[in-house]
Amino acid sequence: MTPTVDWIPKRPPASRGVFTNRTLNLRPIKAIGYDLDYTLVHYHVLAWERRAYEHLQQGLVERGWPAGDLEFDPDFIIRGLAVDTKLGNLVKANRFGYVKRAYHGLSPMEYATQRQKYSRTPVDLTDHRWVFLNTLFSMSKGCMYSQLVDRLDEGKFPRGLTYTELFRVVSRTLDKAHGRGHLKREIIAKPEHFVDLDPDMPRTLMDQRDAGKKVLLITNSEWEYSVQMLKYACDRFMGHGKTWRDLFDLAIFSARKPSFFSSGTEAFAVTSDDGLLRRCGNGITKPGCYVGGNAKLVEDFLGHDQDEILYIGDHVYGDVHQSKHARRWRTGLVVRELEDEIEALTQFSQDQERLSSRMAQKDDLDWQTAQARLLLQRKKKGNDTLPKTKESTIKKEMQRLRAATIALDKELSPLAVEAGSHPNKYWGLLMRTGNDKSLMARHVERHADVYTSRVSNFLYETPHAYLRSARGSLPHDTMPEPCDPEGPEGPEGPEGPEGPDLE
Repeated sequence: MTPTVDWIPKRPPASRGVFTNRTLNLRPIKAIGYDLDYTLVHYHVLAWERRAYEHLQQGLVERGWPAGDLEFDPDFIIRGLAVDTKLGNLVKANRFGYVKRAYHGLSPMEYATQRQKYSRTPVDLTDHRWVFLNTLFSMSKGCMYSQLVDRLDEGKFPRGLTYTELFRVVSRTLDKAHGRGHLKREIIAKPEHFVDLDPDMPRTLMDQRDAGKKVLLITNSEWEYSVQMLKYACDRFMGHGKTWRDLFDLAIFSARKPSFFSSGTEAFAVTSDDGLLRRCGNGITKPGCYVGGNAKLVEDFLGHDQDEILYIGDHVYGDVHQSKHARRWRTGLVVRELEDEIEALTQFSQDQERLSSRMAQKDDLDWQTAQARLLLQRKKKGNDTLPKTKESTIKKEMQRLRAATIALDKELSPLAVEAGSHPNKYWGLLMRTGNDKSLMARHVERHADVYTSRVSNFLYETPHAYLRSARGSLPHDTMPEPCDPEGPEGPEGPEGPEGPDLE
């Protein structure tokens, strides 16, 4: 509804919305905590991950691995994929863990091969065989691993190296590169090349503080790096001589999430700008900046019930899963890719309407064909219920229905393929696998009370919003559904004796 007065702003576009899995009333929320990287501070993903890839590449070359001529392909990796370290595959699964798309190395897996390997092997993230790429920091690692799988298959590594060991070395080398701090020093030196500024972010946090809420920062990043990022991302937008420190009641660095939420360490107070620390023997007793600590110390400092604390981060496991599972805090997930995803859905909306209409026609043709087959079966078995209808008449009608289905399939197939390639040509949508929710969407739904593309979207909702969850859809609801181009009978599936059967 359009506001009746001009000083009440209009609602933001859908891409800037806050989406609700479990109803969240922000009014009784007493404290809101935030992660830093890819939550409060966003990065130019391609710039960051390209440099991370190059540091990883250098480490592998120093090890003697054949990686020196490889190039980073940012389109090949999206969040929510799973690495099958046993077979060297990258897969996208639905919410039940069943694989819907798969690549071995950089090559798409044929449907028959995919079915043979995964029809009885769903993705089980409790099995160490599987690694879930659930953060934007996963892109460089996933790309390099897939490229090296091809080189392993080509015999360019010593015999005996397994796909599992290959992934272990890639991960360890990237962790080592981050541990050296070279990449973060590059970012500190030239933040304008890496940081995507959001002038509304500091205003959002200030509104929350002004509304009487405690605002917290809980990040795994070190003091030196975090301070430089906060100065660059916040101070220029603060005004009136204020700095990033005026946004937070409590700022915790080197938090060591996810263990921060279950056990953690003791806290040390930061006593000077150069990071001098003082041990806090009595825990966290006053506002300020700290290193280490744990969630219990934060709760004791705040004095609030667990369901009065909201924590927002970008990591499905380290941020929202653990804060909800271990502490029973309310949770929010930042999914920056939502803006591109919603834009892609908007652009495809007319074709989607056409696709849904044609699928409804196909469903009707399938129903009529099944009825004709049943009648023919009854005639052959002597259980005829329509004695005046000849077999030849039924067969002729089945031929007509078949011809109509083939013609419709020819129209549907390119539309279905196109629907499965937005916005990423390899993997399609982040939150869907055809009709179904993706594994990523399932984890977002399960662990995040709300999710959104950036923290500043809460500026539109205000600290006083009542965020209501939408009515959940069920298979017996009559809402139209998109075509599933990734199903076992979609364009990637084999053509049976009666041709492709798009579902």
